[in-house]
Amino acid sequence: MTSLRGRAVIGGILWAAVTISLGFAGLQSFIDQGAEERFDELLLARLSQVVAAVENVADTPEAIAGAVGDPMYLRPMSGLYWQVENEAGQLFRSQSLGDHILPRPAMAVDGIMTERLLGPLRDPLRGMSRRLVLDDGNIWHVQVAKSLRSLQRELAQLREIMLTAFTFVVVIGVVGALLQVTVALRPIEKLRRDVQQRWTSEGGMDHGKYPEEVAPLVYDIDTLLTRNREIVQQSRKQAADLGHAIKTPAAIMRNELDALARQGQPVDAAIAALDRLDAQLKRAFGRMRAQTGIAALPAVTEMDRSLGRMVCAFTDMAAQRGLTLTAHYPPGQRLRIDPTDLDEVLGNLLDNALKWADSTIRLTASPQADGVVITLEDDGPGIPADQIALAMGSGQRLDNAKPGTGLGLSIAADLLQAYGSALVLDRSVNLHGLRAAFRLHSVQPQG
Repeated sequence: MTSLRGRAVIGGILWAAVTISLGFAGLQSFIDQGAEERFDELLLARLSQVVAAVENVADTPEAIAGAVGDPMYLRPMSGLYWQVENEAGQLFRSQSLGDHILPRPAMAVDGIMTERLLGPLRDPLRGMSRRLVLDDGNIWHVQVAKSLRSLQRELAQLREIMLTAFTFVVVIGVVGALLQVTVALRPIEKLRRDVQQRWTSEGGMDHGKYPEEVAPLVYDIDTLLTRNREIVQQSRKQAADLGHAIKTPAAIMRNELDALARQGQPVDAAIAALDRLDAQLKRAFGRMRAQTGIAALPAVTEMDRSLGRMVCAFTDMAAQRGLTLTAHYPPGQRLRIDPTDLDEVLGNLLDNALKWADSTIRLTASPQADGVVITLEDDGPGIPADQIALAMGSGQRLDNAKPGTGLGLSIAADLLQAYGSALVLDRSVNLHGLRAAFRLHSVQPQG
């Protein structure tokens, strides 16, 4: 399990279950012991009552029943019984016993004995007996017994009450644990939101607003992100410097080749090779820029500005070729991509559409959940399904009659891949030419 909330909740429930189970068992044992002690105290009081009756009417044992005087002893099978027996074998017992005789315990000395017995209905009894020696030397065995069913009912009721109370405590404890975990994890959720905002803002995170246990982690993350931005920006600057350094010799070579061409020298192969070299460098630097652009903060583009700029530039070029370029996109969308990289992707796709369209090019942007799908369609011949992978390869030209290096689509695909997107090529349903589509993550406005 990787969820801190899940770990805390399950751990709390397990700990509460163990604690409550032990508490329930301990409290139940305490209550059982207390109930049994109270039961024995009442039974001892009844034994003392019968002993007193025997002492008072020992000369006329038949009067013992009247001397005890508890109605429970008169009702058959009432659950409360007494029995007395002397050494001569005379036996007297309560009417509640009916024909049943309690077993006489073996007692050699004076004292009180407690034991478990079976009653007239084979129900469990708790008996208490005493060997009584009177002043005249006569010995009586006095017994009282009471059914344990009343004790068992009392304990069952107490257990039910305890179980209800402990269940309520468990529910309150679980709800409290959930609330406690939710409150405890709020700084982590805030940290996640702040890190997400860090991708779209220049400001750092204020670790002073976090609890002291989390603040050091926030400071370390903020420092790491700042350092990462500096490294990325430095890498991009070095890549740009390298690109400019290579472009200068390439421009000189191109000028020399153009001069030789004007002199009638056969330099077409050299110019084509140089064009291919420029395209490969362009693709390599574009990929480097995109891969570092993901980590560079911020990397957000106002979509309507970028699309408007590209549409304005390519509308004139389309008109010069007798083509119509239309665009439909909503305002206010912000995309997680570097503006230069989005311009590069759109530029390559629009340039490809200008080469192949017969009359119409259509650019649309459709907002979706957490993103925007940008689609470019034309009414040209399109690309056969079995050649799409070839068209997106490194410099694979499907038609050498058209100008270019064949790297435009692959460059666009590389840039989009660096941003977690993908360039999808298929046939346009409406214009029947090529349809190029890709999805970019959107950035919610702050505040």
